[in-house]
Amino acid sequence: MSLPLVLGITGASGVIYGRRLLEVLLQQGHTVHLSISESGQQVLHHELGLAIDLKRFELDDLLPGGSQLPGRVVYHYYKDFMTPIASGSFRTRAMVVCPCSGSTLSGIATASSGNLIQRAADVHLKERRPLILVPRETPLSLIQLDNLRTVAAAGGTILPAAPGFYHGAERIEQLVDFIVARILDHLAIEHRLMRRWVGGADETDL
Repeated sequence: MSLPLVLGITGASGVIYGRRLLEVLLQQGHTVHLSISESGQQVLHHELGLAIDLKRFELDDLLPGGSQLPGRVVYHYYKDFMTPIASGSFRTRAMVVCPCSGSTLSGIATASSGNLIQRAADVHLKERRPLILVPRETPLSLIQLDNLRTVAAAGGTILPAAPGFYHGAERIEQLVDFIVARILDHLAIEHRLMRRWVGGADETDL
């Protein structure tokens, strides 16, 4: 049985990326340990019209029909440091913070662990496990650039939510899938979400 993945959704614009990533992972049967920050909850409501109760979380509130998918979600309240993902002894495959807010980035870069998402990210860095941050902020200040460099130097992968256009996208959903596809690539998870650019020609996945 494959190890579980960890997903943190924080208060940056672009929560649609995190929700779509969760959907694809569950469709493929993965187990996902999920935590949503308070700001992430607010952005989910503002951008997607979703009312999420962080203390009484229901998957179908975030992802309608999600409970019927073959994968499994293990939810953790963002202030609960007594959960498994707060410990390096709990084995995981990788962690993704999508989207990653500037304050979350700062907490990870300084190992301040101001909430469970930051703590879990710190665990992945110290245990040398894959950590992917998906920032969407633009432009970036020098402080944010330094924080991104710090995380990258510590072993994290910085994957900005900057979709490409060479695959002939015609809908917002295709741009979202472009980013989700790149995340899955770095998790070594197979998918058919986008057309790849191979040898100067746009080709579908085989």
